[in-house]
Amino acid sequence: MKKLITIIGPTAIGKTALSIKLANHFNCEIISCDSRQFFKEMEIGTAVPSKHELASASHHFIQNKSIFENYTVGDFEREAISKLDELFETNDYAILVGGSGLYVDAILKGFDTFPEIDASVRTEIISNYEKFGIEYLQNKLRELDPNYFDTISNENPQTLQNPQRLMRFVEVCIGSGKPYSSFLNQKKTSRNFTPIIIGLEAERQEMYNRINLRVDLMMQNGLLEEARNLYSNRNLNALQTVGYRELFSYFDGDYNLDFAIEEIKKNTRRFAKRQLTWFKRTENAKWFDYKSEVDEIVKSISNFQNS
Repeated sequence: MKKLITIIGPTAIGKTALSIKLANHFNCEIISCDSRQFFKEMEIGTAVPSKHELASASHHFIQNKSIFENYTVGDFEREAISKLDELFETNDYAILVGGSGLYVDAILKGFDTFPEIDASVRTEIISNYEKFGIEYLQNKLRELDPNYFDTISNENPQTLQNPQRLMRFVEVCIGSGKPYSSFLNQKKTSRNFTPIIIGLEAERQEMYNRINLRVDLMMQNGLLEEARNLYSNRNLNALQTVGYRELFSYFDGDYNLDFAIEEIKKNTRRFAKRQLTWFKRTENAKWFDYKSEVDEIVKSISNFQNS
């Protein structure tokens, strides 16, 4: 059976560095499932691996799409599974790495299926959204699927600011007559690989210190100019992302620059907490301190294979 070594954990914890070390050890290639590193226009603010890191191991799904493309988690699942099938033809190992929990789950478990919804439902939802704004979508989801609304509020609140995602949730609720959440986690997808899941973590203050340092380095490396170049497209879904939103508010005159930087750090720390909450629910994950030696992790992978 083929092995998919899957590296999970919060942002700035060292997943990229570990993935490269393991790729070199097992002589295999890396699938990235960071949902913002897909976009070629976003580099500094998404912590895309450096040119040296990209040259150290073969990577896939790094800066392969444009922010102007509509690229969904379902699209990623199809493309990534196809790529894994290709990689497993010549290798017993591949590596999956990234901090986007939904995208990790899509590869390991499969994407949920939903009923076909009459197009008139979406048309009416769009009309109401244009009349009443995003609050209409938020209130409708709260009414039709209160449990899922609460889950999003606690674990991924930025989704509540994403009209495309909210329209889809409401569309399914109205069109099917059932809560959106009732269709989640229903399908058991068979995969032709066994996942070996490695989690990286750190003491909370250490994790926060690493995040703060990363933001400072991003600013030194040109994040302000990168955000300025993207400002005219700030309403695109891909740019509803920590690190860009706060600088857009600076360009709008709502924040001064120092406050915007502190907001990036604060919102990234909050994001990291939500990532950990999501990933800690992952079954059969083996967690390591981020300073662990790679030999210790390799040994754990070997023990898994022999168990």
